[in-house]
Amino acid sequence: MRKYLIALVHLGCFLFTSCTFNSSKEKVQETQQEVNVYTHRHYAPDKELFAQFEKESGIKVNVVNASADELMLKMENEGAQSPADVLITVDAGRLQRAKEKMLLQAVTSEVLTSNVPSHLRDKDGHWFGLTKRSRVIAYAKDRVTKDQLSTYEALTEDQWLGKILVRSSGNIYNQSLMASMIANLGEEAAAQWAAGILKNMARSPKGSDRDQMKAVVAGVGDLAIVNTYYVGKLLTSPDSLERAVGQQIGIFFPNQEGRGTHINVSGAGVAKYAPNKANAIKFIEFLSSEAAQEIFSSSNFEYPVNPKVKMSPLLQSWGTFTEDQLSLSTLGALNKSAVLLFDQVGWK
Repeated sequence: MRKYLIALVHLGCFLFTSCTFNSSKEKVQETQQEVNVYTHRHYAPDKELFAQFEKESGIKVNVVNASADELMLKMENEGAQSPADVLITVDAGRLQRAKEKMLLQAVTSEVLTSNVPSHLRDKDGHWFGLTKRSRVIAYAKDRVTKDQLSTYEALTEDQWLGKILVRSSGNIYNQSLMASMIANLGEEAAAQWAAGILKNMARSPKGSDRDQMKAVVAGVGDLAIVNTYYVGKLLTSPDSLERAVGQQIGIFFPNQEGRGTHINVSGAGVAKYAPNKANAIKFIEFLSSEAAQEIFSSSNFEYPVNPKVKMSPLLQSWGTFTEDQLSLSTLGALNKSAVLLFDQVGWK
C-alpha cells in the first residue's frame, strides 16, 4: 500500500511538472507570435498592411514610430537587449548606414530574392527594397515644354539660370542623387554638376519637395527636383489648393537616352538581435507580395519593387520610363563623398 501511495505521489509530481513545462512552452510560443517593427514611415497604407498581416498570419505587429536617426540610435543603445525585429526606413543611404552600424543581420529568403530585383536589395541580404520612388524634374506646364528637358546634367545649362528649385544638401534624397552622379560620372564631374545646379537655383534651398512644386506654380522658378510620389500626394490632397498645384505640374524622367532616371527605395531589414527572426522574415516577405505592393502603388503612389505587380492608374498616367540599374548599395557607400562634395561647392 505504501509503495502504491509513493508511486501515486511520483506520478502526480511528474504530471504536474509536465503540465507546468507544457504551459511554459505554450507561453513561450504565444509570446513569439509577434513582430516588433521600428519604422520611419508614417503612411496610412502601412498601417492598413500591418493590420492585414496580423489578420492573415496571426502574428501581432507592434510598431515604434520615429525618425530614422532616432530609431537607429535607439537600437544602438538597446544593444543585444533590443526588442526590434524589423527596421523600416526610406532611402538606400539610410538602409546602408544601418548595415554599417551593424544594426541588421543577413537573411536568406527565396521569396524576397524572387520578389525584389537584385539592384534593389543589399547583396549580403541585410536589407530589401519595398517601394520605389523616382527623383524627377517637375516643371511648370505653362512655361516649360518637355522638349526643353533631357538629363540631370542639362539642368546646369544657362537657360535654367535662376529657375531651379531644390531641397537642401542635408536631405537624404539629394545626397543619394549626388551619390548616383558620383557613381556614374566620377567625383570631378559630379562636383561640377552640383556647382552648376547651385548657380541655377532660384533661391537658397529650403522646404520639402511639395514646397518646391508650390514655389514653381507661384512663379519663383520653373523647375524642381522632386520624388514622384509627392506629385501624387498633391493631386489627391484634401486641400483644393494643393490639388491645383499638382494639376499645374508636369513630370519629366531624365536621362532616358542613357543610364535612366535615378530611383531610390523604402526598405526593410531584420534587426541584428531580432527575438522573433522567423516572424520578421515572414513580415518583410508579406510586404514584398503582390497584394501588398498593389496597395503601396495605389494608395501611396510609390512604384512597386515586385516586377509582377502593375503600376496604379495614376502612375501609369505618368508613362513608363527606364530606371538607372545602379545597385542601391552604392548610394549608401558613396553618401559621405556626396556630402563632402555638396559642402565643397557650397550647396547649403
